[in-house]
This record gives sequence, structure tokens and C-alpha cells, in this order.
Amino acid sequence: MKKLLTLTAALLAAWSGALAQDDVQKAAAEAAAAFAEAPRTEEAVQKPQYWKKYATLELGFSQTALWSWASGGYNTATLRAGFDANVNYARDMITWTNRLQLTYGFLWSADKVNLIQKSADLMQYESRFGYKTSAESDWKYTADLTFKSQFSDSYDSYKQDEKGNWNGTLKSGLFSPGYLTFGLGISWDPAPWFDLNLSPVTGGFIFCSIPELRKNYGMNLIDPGLDPARGENYLSSLFQLGAQLKANLKLSLNDIITYETQLILFTDYLNHPFAWNRVNWDNKIGFLVGKYIKLALDTWMIYDPIVMIADKSGGDPRQRVQFKEFFSFNFTYTFGRK
Repeated sequence: MKKLLTLTAALLAAWSGALAQDDVQKAAAEAAAAFAEAPRTEEAVQKPQYWKKYATLELGFSQTALWSWASGGYNTATLRAGFDANVNYARDMITWTNRLQLTYGFLWSADKVNLIQKSADLMQYESRFGYKTSAESDWKYTADLTFKSQFSDSYDSYKQDEKGNWNGTLKSGLFSPGYLTFGLGISWDPAPWFDLNLSPVTGGFIFCSIPELRKNYGMNLIDPGLDPARGENYLSSLFQLGAQLKANLKLSLNDIITYETQLILFTDYLNHPFAWNRVNWDNKIGFLVGKYIKLALDTWMIYDPIVMIADKSGGDPRQRVQFKEFFSFNFTYTFGRK
């Protein structure tokens, strides 16, 4: 009897152990199934950024006020706004850079009551498509497009008539002149802050929509027999075919001082070939005195032998070197990632 009880207890223990083992296996299977069906958390992979977009807005103001000033002078005020937008693309062997610069400024002086003069005016767009010669090369095949003009009419040598109205000599206007060039060539980009582009085949148009200015900007007569004194006898555009060299340098000497310069040289194969007969040299120096406050010195130098410029005395127009300088105290703000 005792043996029978012992055998029965052993069988019951074995049976309960088997049931427990089955429950454990079942629970493990259910857990494995639940884990397999659970959503998997994948590591976030940052997508490559092929586009880089940023823009800078600047607003400059200067003012002079005099009270009983023995050496003389006039109260003056100037206001200038500037917008510089950049949209650039880079992927593998391809690059595409775009830049739009817009600037406009006014000048008021107490010696010319009721007259607002223009102090700055620029409309310039540059676009360049590049394809690397090899994956590790600093050289690219390029197609370069540039357009440059101004927004409104500019006058000089103001005189006041009997009614008190101011009249000046017209110097330029919208698309008078306007420059459009397109060139095919090669560029050298050894660093992000410097590039040099040579376009041995560059076609360009000079536009002049105001008839009385066409002669001064080198337009040709519609017919050689027409009166050269009449502006409407000149063509409204001039085609040029030549070579262009463009160099850009942008430096940040530290977190405060920045310097940017651009030099453009152009020679016309159709007229005076292999002589650099047009020069544009722009310089920008910035000194950051606060997070949004900057002192700026901008200079522009132009030499174009087909542009005739009269001096202040009203002498005959002739070829001259053009130079302009502007020093300003600006509020500046940058949008996007620079």
C-alpha cells in the first residue's frame, strides 16, 4: 500500500511538472509572437541636403545736422536698402549657384529743397551651372549667366527753374543700360571662398531703352547716313562676342570682419580683340559691431571704353574710369542657413 501511494505521488508530480513546462513554453511562444508583430523602431537617417538657401537684408541710414556751423554745410539724410539672396545646389558632380543682389538708396540735402536724389541703384543676377571634370577635381565645365541693370532714372547737374522745379541731366534708367552675358568655359574652385571662371566663348547684349542715352552707351547707328545727334537714330541694343574672366573671393577674417570682392574682365572679339576693354571691380568690407549692426564700406570701379562720360564742366563726353564708394551704418539680418 505504501509503495502504491509513493508511485501515485510520483506520477502526480511528473504530470504537474509537464503541465508547468507546457505553460512556460506556451508563454514563451506567445511572447515571441508578440515581439515579432511589434513595430520596429528604425534609426532616423538624415537625408542629404543638396540645397543651401540664405538671404541677407540690410538697411542703412546716415544723417548730418548743422546748427550755426561756421564753416558751412547742409543738413543731409540718406537711406539705403539692400537684399542679397543665394540659392545653391550641389550633388555628386553637379553644382548650380544662383545669386540675386538688389540695392536702392535715397539722398536728401537741405540745399535742394523738395528734391530726393538717388544714391544707390543695383539689380544684378548671376547663375552658374557646373559639372566636375572628375570626382576629386577642383575644375568644372561651366555655363555662366549674368544680368545687370538698375531700377529707375538717374540724373546729374541739377538746376532749378523759375517755378522752383529741379531739372537734371539724365544719366541712366531702367535697362538703360542693361547687360546680359552668357558664357561657356571652365572654372577652378580650390576652396569654398575662392573661384576663378574663364569663359572663352561669351556672348553678350547691352540694352539701352532710352533713345537719348544710346549714343553715350556705345550703340550703333541704324544707318550710317543718319544724323548722329538724334538718339532715335541709334539701335537699342549692341551684341558682343568675346571672352570673360570672373574671379570671386569671400573671406571671414574673424567673427567680426568680412571681405568680398569680384573682378570681371571682358574682351570683345568683334571690336579690339584680345584687349581687356571692360573692367568691373566690386569690393565689400563689413565690420560687425553687434548681432544685427554692421559698418559697411562698398566700392565699385568700372571701365568701359564704349561708354562716353562728360565731366562736371559739361565738356565733350569721353572714355573715363568710373568709381563709386559708399560707407554706411546698417541693420543686417540673415535668413536661412549660410
